[in-house]
Amino acid sequence: MDKTVPTAELAVADIPPGASLAVGGFGLVGVPIAQIRALLALGVDDLEVVSNNCGVDGWGLGLLLSAGRIRRVVASYIGENKEFARQYLSGEVEVELVPQGTLAERLRAGGVGIPAFYTAAGAGTAVSDGGMPLRYAPDGSVALASEPKELRPFATFGRNREYVLEHAIRTDYGLVRAAVGDRHGNLRFEKSTRNFNPLAGMAGRVTIAEVDQLVEPGELGPDDIHLPGIYVDRVVLLSPEQSADLPIEKTTVRVRPEES
Repeated sequence: MDKTVPTAELAVADIPPGASLAVGGFGLVGVPIAQIRALLALGVDDLEVVSNNCGVDGWGLGLLLSAGRIRRVVASYIGENKEFARQYLSGEVEVELVPQGTLAERLRAGGVGIPAFYTAAGAGTAVSDGGMPLRYAPDGSVALASEPKELRPFATFGRNREYVLEHAIRTDYGLVRAAVGDRHGNLRFEKSTRNFNPLAGMAGRVTIAEVDQLVEPGELGPDDIHLPGIYVDRVVLLSPEQSADLPIEKTTVRVRPEES
């Protein structure tokens, strides 16, 4: 039952080219950066990544993106990553944009064995009607567009409304970062890192967790476990230097009232 692995490099060593990855994190918070850097060093490419966003320039998934290692991204937004936007618009990477709540539920559904579900989010828009650019051609034209999705009316809250069918996401691997984990793989996430990390961990057929703190089984109370060890296959303890590597996405400097 001891699922610990000495290093991130060993933990991700069997991830092959072309693998699909569900990657935790929200912005720069809770990103499994040690595993991402290990994949970069191993030279793994042709990856399909499912994540809320694709990091920023020079950090997180942005490292794999700038190195040309990612083939396809399923995400909620392009965000602050200029290289991500450039590759998408130039046709170098395929991108499926998904409403954030829908993406979260697709990952959760994959983890609990629900093949598909209906949601109101995106019904009657390009999300359901199709035509959203998945890949651009070098000349700026749309080389590949999304297909229409099934719509079905349901009577909810006293009125009929259309809902769009969305399919669950199941990936080859899940890469997550937790504040605390035990040797059995039970994990506790810190604040907003809990947004997508548990879902990415559930969706992966093999899930690897890097943790800031490793404790013995039984030290985490049942109410403190956000992702049960049944979903986690490998646990890597980060070094103090790795744990402290927490960049700030945006820094705003202003004159304080008492200083003006």
